[in-house]
Amino acid sequence: MKTQPIQYWGPRSVSYWLTALAAVGIIFLGLRFIVAPAAGAEGFGIPLAPTREAMAYGWIKGIRDLFSGVVVLLFLIPRKLQATTFAFGAAIIIPLSDCLTILAVNGTQDVTHWLIHGGTAGYMMITTFFLVRAEPKK
Repeated sequence: MKTQPIQYWGPRSVSYWLTALAAVGIIFLGLRFIVAPAAGAEGFGIPLAPTREAMAYGWIKGIRDLFSGVVVLLFLIPRKLQATTFAFGAAIIIPLSDCLTILAVNGTQDVTHWLIHGGTAGYMMITTFFLVRAEPKK
């Protein structure tokens, strides 16, 4: 009798943890923008003016990031592979647009910040590739 190894997508999968790392990271960044918008914006690469109106944009960015991370975790925790893949893959638009925003506002001389955002998009693309290739839970 030949036995088959148990294969499923979940906590034993590298793609599961790569996705979890990104989701928790974006939740942390979202909370940072909500709690300390000026610090969050500085880390993002486009500082905010110290006005109440400017801080509101930081809060909006924080809520967007927080929501993005929570949505991915809502599919990840119950091991919904297809939903996680779609949500995570679609979320690549966020670091890509952040990278383009940094390039548009700061130009090519701000290599650090556009590489952070571009690198995040690359990380997410590779992770999405692994998610697409993962075996669903059985």
